[in-house]
Amino acid sequence: MLPGVRLGILGGTFDPPHLAHLIIAEAASRTLELEQVLFMPAGDPWQKAGRALTPAHHRVAMTSLAIEGVPYFRLDERETRRAGPTYTIDTLRDFDSGDDLVLILGSDAAARLPSWKAWEEVTARASIAVVPRPRAPRSEVDATGIPFTWIEMPELEVSASLLRAMGAEGRSLRFYVAERVWDYMGEHGLYGQSFGERLARSREKN
Repeated sequence: MLPGVRLGILGGTFDPPHLAHLIIAEAASRTLELEQVLFMPAGDPWQKAGRALTPAHHRVAMTSLAIEGVPYFRLDERETRRAGPTYTIDTLRDFDSGDDLVLILGSDAAARLPSWKAWEEVTARASIAVVPRPRAPRSEVDATGIPFTWIEMPELEVSASLLRAMGAEGRSLRFYVAERVWDYMGEHGLYGQSFGERLARSREKN
């Protein structure tokens, strides 16, 4: 990757990566004229300590499949390769000083930004772009006093936690995720999708 480029960073557990992630990245890319959007699965996110995550290699593989074929989307594995808790400031320090970084956050995460480790350095190193999330109004982000760019787009109710809950109930996640991701879930028995994947395939053959 050449230094000095305008990069969007979309982080998260991606457990699993779903269509809302892709829509958010597309909206940010177009609105902010980003050269690339980096999809960055978290290794051990400190704010989600105590919650069991799907193993990183699965989350990385699914994220890679989700963005396959989109030339301005790119997988970045640096957080899953780094030992210890994942802090955004450590990630930002990894980039070339000449890179123009834009951190893409949901309004719920942006409202909590002042609780992050070295948050003032985070906001000095990267511009903040915020997308609307349900039940997290823009006013909560405004209240932080942190400068940000608001990206106009619909509030998307789809979330990874919702999909995990649906999977645990035996409900199909097909069409909430990219087809390649859904196939991967079925092949590896993730989120309760193994049975549903086999059933759908048998129907397609008949």
